[in-house]
Amino acid sequence: MTTALEQFRERMSAEDPDSPPELNNELVRSLDPELAGADALTIAEVADLVGISTDTLRYYEKAGLVTVPRASSGHRLYDRTAIGRVVFITRLRAADKPIRDIEHYVALVDQGEATVPERLELMLTHRRRIERRISDMQWALAIVDYKINTYGGEYPCS
Repeated sequence: MTTALEQFRERMSAEDPDSPPELNNELVRSLDPELAGADALTIAEVADLVGISTDTLRYYEKAGLVTVPRASSGHRLYDRTAIGRVVFITRLRAADKPIRDIEHYVALVDQGEATVPERLELMLTHRRRIERRISDMQWALAIVDYKINTYGGEYPCS
């Protein structure tokens, strides 16, 4: 039987390896150890799956950003909830969300449903920052394309 990590890798190799997968319910389910036929993933498997170091995963746990169940041996075994939280954190970090802001968000989540309006506002604010960043990067790409063309290279201007 293949592990969740092996199944995820197979799916990724069939797609464009230079593009991240689209975040959708199917992808989230593919990261679910129970649905993928595994009880849980080890810290090394999660690190490899998400593309971060095991040290970073340990830091997230120590900072209280993720709770990781342990086997009777004491080894970390990432369940569906822990994997989902790690994926969420790494996507926020990839979008330049500071750790202190993520810690604040996680504290709000832990406080329950009463904090949903504040969490929504935090996500809307962060989304606007990401949109500005994307716009800035599109301008930067257009300038680079222009210079490539200026120097005799051929690259379609965006």
